Amino acid sequence: MLEPKVLATVLKKHRKAAGLSQLQLAEMAGVGKTVIFDIEKGKETVQLDTLRKILNALNIKVQLISPFSNQILSDEIR
Repeated sequence: MLEPKVLATVLKKHRKAAGLSQLQLAEMAGVGKTVIFDIEKGKETVQLDTLRKILNALNIKVQLISPFSNQILSDEIR
């Protein structure tokens, strides 16, 4: 399970590595600045569609590992 604090750390690290402010990332992703701030502070809930927009803006891909399959389910959640 992806913990909110882990997600917060990953997103913040990638945002800063890209040289983006929270406002710039929000504009690129098409979400409100408050959303970026909340996620980076470890907010427990976020809409999947909103998270997808942010991950896409940062070019982060997600892999799903299923206990029912021996393979990794790679999907560019876009």
